[in-house]
Amino acid sequence: MKERGSFRSNFGFLMAAIGSAVGLGNIWGFPYKMGKGGGFAFLLIYLLLAALCGAVVLLGELALGRRTGGNAITAYRQPSRTFRWVGYMAPVTSVLILAFYSALGGYCIRYLLLNVGSLFGAEWGTNGLDGASLFSALLTDQPVSVICGMAFLLITAVIVLLGVRGGIERFCSVGMPLLLAMLLVIILRACTLPGAGAGLVFMFKPDLTPLREDFLGVLKTAGGQMFFSLSIASGVMVTYGSYLGKREDLGKNTVIIVLSDTLVGLLAGMAVLPAAFALGAPEDAMQGPALLFVTLQDVFGSMGRVGYFFGVMFYLLVVLAALASSVSMLEVPVAYFTDRAMHGGKRQTGAGKPRRWLYVLAVTVVSGVLCAVTCADGLGSNGLWVPLQGLFSGGAVPTFCDCWLDLLDFISEGLLMPLGALFTCLMIGWELKPDWVQQEVMLEGRRFGLYRAYYVCVRYITPLIMLFILWGQLKTFLNF
Repeated sequence: MKERGSFRSNFGFLMAAIGSAVGLGNIWGFPYKMGKGGGFAFLLIYLLLAALCGAVVLLGELALGRRTGGNAITAYRQPSRTFRWVGYMAPVTSVLILAFYSALGGYCIRYLLLNVGSLFGAEWGTNGLDGASLFSALLTDQPVSVICGMAFLLITAVIVLLGVRGGIERFCSVGMPLLLAMLLVIILRACTLPGAGAGLVFMFKPDLTPLREDFLGVLKTAGGQMFFSLSIASGVMVTYGSYLGKREDLGKNTVIIVLSDTLVGLLAGMAVLPAAFALGAPEDAMQGPALLFVTLQDVFGSMGRVGYFFGVMFYLLVVLAALASSVSMLEVPVAYFTDRAMHGGKRQTGAGKPRRWLYVLAVTVVSGVLCAVTCADGLGSNGLWVPLQGLFSGGAVPTFCDCWLDLLDFISEGLLMPLGALFTCLMIGWELKPDWVQQEVMLEGRRFGLYRAYYVCVRYITPLIMLFILWGQLKTFLNF
């Protein structure tokens, strides 16, 4: 019998896990959410959440995946009676995220092509248009947006179709070091722009005013970024953990993933925010998706022909980061269907073996439909109907009804991810007990020096913080 997929090496696992963690959540999300959260205040809360929540949930998910040796659904169903249903939230979350990830990834592909065209003086370049005009044209050009989104999703499907070793591990082992090298080049250029120092001051100079003015808002923003960035509560780390050998050090890998993700987030901020400040971008331009597609494009355009070279590098960087995350999201439901075929009486040799291509195709079609609708909606620019929108016609429309991307984001990042993390902590902390994870961490004679801290966090601190984050998400999305 052919075994489940697995990583060839611990390095390959780390590159895949870090790639999933880095993704659009850091290159796109971290800078604009840092701008929205007040710079240093956001950074401080994010670091605390990464230590007290992110690392705790991440370690639990890796242990769940490796100890059960199954997909996200099996990993919860096998050891638990009370929380066995939690695993079913993971494939739904990953499919929704994959849908709007592909839409944003398609935008990045379009901007990559625009900068390539401008670099070589082609007619299909930017033609001197500013960032706002380019972005508005993209959002309202539904066929181009849909084609670019589908192209990104197709690339994702091909990588996943090649398998864990031949596709995911091989792509991430090359893509992540390349991404880091390109990011350092962009930082070097951004931080040497006139006026860029103000961006670094905004990021690192201690200023707690935003916390005094809107603590829950900053907590919600940092918490949402933590889920989105670390790929926790989406089934990714459970699935990747199931591909990890028993000889690998779970504790050390957890620390490496969290630190690497945080470092890349900071580097992304240093690549984006100093450039935005150097351009003199208004405050509201640094608090949303426009930061990546409007403000930065203006930065590249203001630098002349060499600016388009940096534009090509930057948007290629974002596409690579987005792909590293999207392949992990697609792998979650594909792993479930593959395991089900292997252990559900359908697994045979020859033509009857699990048909990975069919599972990849099925999930791609579902996410593709949602991605096409999201692209056609154009962040609300094209007036497509959004579910539940009509219920609020007589009053203030909640944020999640603004557009299809916000709706998918609300269901996944706003509800399912904080709920999934909360229930995971309750399951490990109170039903299975923390020593269930400890036993898995201490295989091969390894030590778990922070077990007491983990015990307190997984039982008390992390669930409480999850409740605050969930309340903050609901408050924002529902306009409480």
